[in-house]
Amino acid sequence: MKTRVCRLYGQDDLRIETDEVAAPDAGEVLVGIAAGGICGSDMHYMSDGGIGTIRVREPIILGHEASGRVLATGAGVTHLAAGDPVAINPSRPCGHCTYCAKGLRMHCLHMRFSGSAMFMPHQQGLFRDRIVIDADQCIKLPQTADLGAVACAEPLAVCLHAGKMAGDMSDKRVLVTGAGPIGILCVAVAKQAGASEIVVTDLHDATLAGATEMGATQVINVASAPAEIERFYEDKGHFNIAFECSAAAPAIKTAITALRPRGTLVQVGVAGDTQMPLNAMVAKEIRFQGTHRFDEEFAQAVDAIVTGRIDVRPIVTTRYPLEQAEDAFRMAADRSRAVKVHLVFDENTAASVG
Repeated sequence: MKTRVCRLYGQDDLRIETDEVAAPDAGEVLVGIAAGGICGSDMHYMSDGGIGTIRVREPIILGHEASGRVLATGAGVTHLAAGDPVAINPSRPCGHCTYCAKGLRMHCLHMRFSGSAMFMPHQQGLFRDRIVIDADQCIKLPQTADLGAVACAEPLAVCLHAGKMAGDMSDKRVLVTGAGPIGILCVAVAKQAGASEIVVTDLHDATLAGATEMGATQVINVASAPAEIERFYEDKGHFNIAFECSAAAPAIKTAITALRPRGTLVQVGVAGDTQMPLNAMVAKEIRFQGTHRFDEEFAQAVDAIVTGRIDVRPIVTTRYPLEQAEDAFRMAADRSRAVKVHLVFDENTAASVG
């Protein structure tokens, strides 16, 4: 069986190629991919040839946000059958290292994560028409599930984990810096958790509009109206919790300045070495909380989407067929126009994409 794949050879060298797909072995399933979201890491691989010290050292199929439909099952697979729509968890911890044994599977020493160039050989990703994967990576969905929405489960899981790291948000004042897909989904998580106020900052009106649609009580374009944030600096700060989703030094400074004493800064955005206002953090007794990927939150994200508790559809700006992947990547990189861009794959499978 043949499949098209979206394979990156190096910086700005993205190719649509054809590979062979084997039949699924025991414990595996063959899945037809319906929709896949282009993540910031995919864009970094494309535009920079890597992320920080992680470099693309061999051809890699990109993609770790996807949904699809089971086409065939291998021996021993009983919880899935051909025709079942599924969410695909890109995270495959080893299950036996020190951190897995302690229930910290997101810190697995031998993690295999779809579309990651961290290790050699690279872990090949999900941007292809058909893929054979472990059946345990799949969560069965109702037949009526919107597979486009479900393809947003992975970034939502990241934000649910960040919300867990933040602690109780009920009746709390929340700041979100950076209105990309993760920032906007953090808004949705804070809203669901009962935050009394959610203020979002960004440089682009288009993405801020998405934050409003997802539940922000106020948005501030810090490029065109930088003074609007300053009222939140008064009396040593206003917010109880800040989700910093940009990893930009000015935004980190804004978040710390706007946090109340003993507030919590949840650092969601990642970058290289970044300047931090340590004096202010110490003086205000700010709690700095990192957050990394997810574990059980993936299943929680799928359930939240399927049941309608969190409507992720407003973040999906546009969709492109796989053969237009380069155009899709260009759109995804344009923050003035796009929040989340999806690729759609095999036309029969993609019919379930809303």
